[in-house]
Amino acid sequence: MVIITGINRIYEHEGRRFHVQCEDLGSDVAAYETRVYDGGSVLWLKRISYSDLVEEKLGQEEHERALRLQMEKTIQTVQAAIGKGKIS
Repeated sequence: MVIITGINRIYEHEGRRFHVQCEDLGSDVAAYETRVYDGGSVLWLKRISYSDLVEEKLGQEEHERALRLQMEKTIQTVQAAIGKGKIS
């Protein structure tokens, strides 16, 4: 399987710039971490399993595409949580 280094987004909300990052921990761990930073400090961290993708035994490109899509959805969810004041 492939290791995706990560996806990073800057999300601006109420004058603050939040750095939202998803980092693949590799298919051996079958998880990625999502972190929210503000000014270099970690505000929120969660490890998310993708063992279901590993069990599907997708080809390398399909696996990478599916994992990237899952990470993008996670980033959107985290950005919505920031917008609602659940992460600050």
